[in-house]
Amino acid sequence: MISVNDFKTGLTIEVDGDIWRVLDFQHVKPGKGAAFVRSKLRNLRSGNINEKTFRGGEKVGRAQIDNLKMQYLYADGENHIFMDNTSYEQIEISSKQIERELKFLKENMEVHIIQYKTEILGVELPVTVELEVTATEPGIRGDTSSGGSKPATLETGLTVQVPFFVNLGDKLIINTNESEYVSRA
Repeated sequence: MISVNDFKTGLTIEVDGDIWRVLDFQHVKPGKGAAFVRSKLRNLRSGNINEKTFRGGEKVGRAQIDNLKMQYLYADGENHIFMDNTSYEQIEISSKQIERELKFLKENMEVHIIQYKTEILGVELPVTVELEVTATEPGIRGDTSSGGSKPATLETGLTVQVPFFVNLGDKLIINTNESEYVSRA
């Protein structure tokens, strides 16, 4: 058990039978009444984000999460195959479980598989990934990096807003948390 006063960003807890990751928290000490902790939590099973308030000093269960470093191999129908590089053990994860992450996954990419006891909860992506532009309008002479943006479709099917100077075939650095263009690779 862990006190809500000890919350840290990234901590995984067990509340109401579900596994949650603390995204943000704030200790509140009102002038009148008891202190409390306002938190923003992501459900690791469903991906939903909820805000929850705990009484100061309340205890919650700490969830021991394992991060397994694996390589994404390929898609097999509705399942996606990942392999442990040391033991060569392979696991399957359904498309429904990693729907958001599929927009960033390329074959042979190294990712972390989130596991609670024996249950696979999902995939943790790197903060940024490198993806190639497969469709965008050509840049027009005179466009500058500060002059606006246009949509570009990347090799995984993800569409992001990019500066006008980005062309077909360019490799881009994309932030996986915000689904945004960062820079050219």
